[in-house]
Amino acid sequence: MGYFNKLPGFTQSPSGLEWVLLKKIPRIFFISAFFPCAIILKLYLFNDALNAEQLKIIYQCLGVLFSLWFFIGTVAIGCVVVIVMKGPAYVADPYELPVENKSLENHPNL
Repeated sequence: MGYFNKLPGFTQSPSGLEWVLLKKIPRIFFISAFFPCAIILKLYLFNDALNAEQLKIIYQCLGVLFSLWFFIGTVAIGCVVVIVMKGPAYVADPYELPVENKSLENHPNL
């Protein structure tokens, strides 16, 4: 018994934008993370003591950074889902249905 039985006669959909986007995600990730990280590093390395305004900028950069990471992660998961859905169709093991009793359908007490 095989775990993955392909559905006979199923045609796969051609790949589209999902593979192009999935291949670009690492580059998008690092480019989008560069600017907030550069601002945070500049503030930490070139100041002895951080004032409230500088801390506010650091927290805003962290918020932008985490938001970008979550957005990029969501897009990556969406690309993987589309790739899986466009793949070959699989069927489960057949389940034999019980013999149908027509007299039960017309029973007056049901």
